[in-house]
Amino acid sequence: MADAIPELTTLPDPQYVMSTDGHRIATYTWGDLDAPTVVCVHGFASNARDNWVSTGWVRDLLRAGFRVLALDQLGHGASDKPHDPRDYTVRGLAGVVEVVLDTHLVDDALYVGYSLGARVGWEVAQDLSDRIGRVVLGGVPDGVPLGRLDLAQARAYVDEGTPVTDAVTQNYIALTERVGGNDLRALLAIAEGMRRSGTVDPDPAHTPQQPVLFATGSKDAIIEGSKALAAACPQGTFVEIPDRHHFNAPGSRVFRERALEFLTA
Repeated sequence: MADAIPELTTLPDPQYVMSTDGHRIATYTWGDLDAPTVVCVHGFASNARDNWVSTGWVRDLLRAGFRVLALDQLGHGASDKPHDPRDYTVRGLAGVVEVVLDTHLVDDALYVGYSLGARVGWEVAQDLSDRIGRVVLGGVPDGVPLGRLDLAQARAYVDEGTPVTDAVTQNYIALTERVGGNDLRALLAIAEGMRRSGTVDPDPAHTPQQPVLFATGSKDAIIEGSKALAAACPQGTFVEIPDRHHFNAPGSRVFRERALEFLTA
């Protein structure tokens, strides 16, 4: 058993997948190739290790009999980190997930995403409705992803070291600096790219049709928007993650347990 502990607490070497735009995407797999696959997609300024390994998700999914396929989204982790905002759209990030599934020869999967990964999952669930059977969307934003980030203050901080006064932006900067290997300029490009794309709000009139579990922290400012999206989905269910805000909800044991119950139903 002791020999299995490092496998559950460290990343394997990345297997790189090329996106349709020619960017390298780092992917990671755990478990039996013949087991049901859960694809895990992390949030903004995070990565596969931070969102899914360090928080116990990979451990618990493996114990439940799943194969786990995770990726570092473009601009994060060991994946390429272009600085051009045009490289980052929700549609493009959703397309990367499809390429990852195709490259790993995964025909059917379950999806777990958090924050930006959940917003991407909203698209993936609809684009690949015949391949994605159940979906967990944690902390899914109800508007433009990263729309509350003060880009001008963040850019002044990166370029000149100017102190950030906006509280939300301070939280994002702190998160960015906490996770090793983050590139602040790439992350600013992501935020700007999300806004430029113009049509990235989840549309309650066009929702995933498969079972979807929405989970958001009780202290998260977006909780009411997440509840509204859950109500709009024909098979949507909402779970409130107690005593968690947007930045620490992924580590909640309650979140993991409710997600596992949903994925194994």
